[in-house]
Amino acid sequence: MKGEKPVEGRHPYEKYYEELEPVIKSKAEEFTVIGYGAVEMKDLWNYLMKKKWKNAKPDDVHMYSLVSDILSVKPGDFMSFMAVEAYRSPDWFADLDEAELDELLNPDKAK
Repeated sequence: MKGEKPVEGRHPYEKYYEELEPVIKSKAEEFTVIGYGAVEMKDLWNYLMKKKWKNAKPDDVHMYSLVSDILSVKPGDFMSFMAVEAYRSPDWFADLDEAELDELLNPDKAK
């Protein structure tokens, strides 16, 4: 769990990251303790930005509400989000030509 600070200016709640960092870290550690593996703080923050706070209201924000939102994240919801994000990731094999891809997928045929 690295405390990598996200890029500012993209979401109205980004400015609260440093204040919320201990709560995010605690929630990420909770997921690890209950058996969901290592959860990165940046991934949890990304989930909050894209899902929980998708329709943020910057004029009507309270710190206690943000903390409550973080603490109420359900592991299943977060893991589903991460699975969808993994499917949306770029094609890892796009830079390989057909021969390289065939060699990677069929190592016994190589040479």
